[in-house]
Amino acid sequence: MDAPPARRFALGVEYDGSGFCGWQRLSKHGEPEREGEETLQAALENAISFVAGHPVETICAGRTDAGVHAACQVVHFDSHAQRDPRSWMLGVTSRLPPQIAVRWAQAVPDDFHARFSARARRYRYRILNRPIRAALQRQYLSWERRALDADAMHRAAQALLGENDFSAFRTVHCQSPHAFRELQQILVTRSGDVVEVEVQANAFLHHMVRNIVGSLLMVGSGEKPEGWIAELLAGRDRTVAGPTAPPTGLLFLGPRYPAQWGLPAEVTL
Repeated sequence: MDAPPARRFALGVEYDGSGFCGWQRLSKHGEPEREGEETLQAALENAISFVAGHPVETICAGRTDAGVHAACQVVHFDSHAQRDPRSWMLGVTSRLPPQIAVRWAQAVPDDFHARFSARARRYRYRILNRPIRAALQRQYLSWERRALDADAMHRAAQALLGENDFSAFRTVHCQSPHAFRELQQILVTRSGDVVEVEVQANAFLHHMVRNIVGSLLMVGSGEKPEGWIAELLAGRDRTVAGPTAPPTGLLFLGPRYPAQWGLPAEVTL
């Protein structure tokens, strides 16, 4: 008896990246991962494959580095298994480690692509700004002991808006063929001891958000003037920009898609 035709499904996945070597699988598909090289993609694919009853490969909206978390990573996969969205959501989550959960699942058209259908991606970076490091929530916060001027950081950051060459803010290991990205929004706010940097762009370069934050921290501490961020952008020289901020403060809020795909509101433009 022929198997039913494959259907495409999208999942919204929440995860704590602590203890994982980032999103992307390091081993070949179907091969076990070596101890200490566990990835989020492999854990998710193993769980989906168990529920589907056949090997499954996933495509994500945006790969995250080791130690980076996600509120709603979106992935798609194809399967001929006859499962409804609730069964995918509950069944896959039951096979995942406690750091990962599937928040929603739904069938999508065959031409939906988690990466290429997205029109924007959003990140939030949180900094505990006080003399003493965090004990609680420490895996979700970066720490800066020097007093930060969040308003100065916000004003300086606005120079990055628009479509620009972000060479000054990408790692030397970035594999993108060019450094042009459209930064659609960047906000720096303070609530008590926590400073947040929230960024939305059509796409991001490797370490782009953490490198922007590292430079903004130098402005916020008074080490550099507000106009320095605009100078960095124009100079396109990574070697003179600020350090890469730690991964622990970074949260991938998720991608955003056109309404035509009918995805949940949190990932829809």
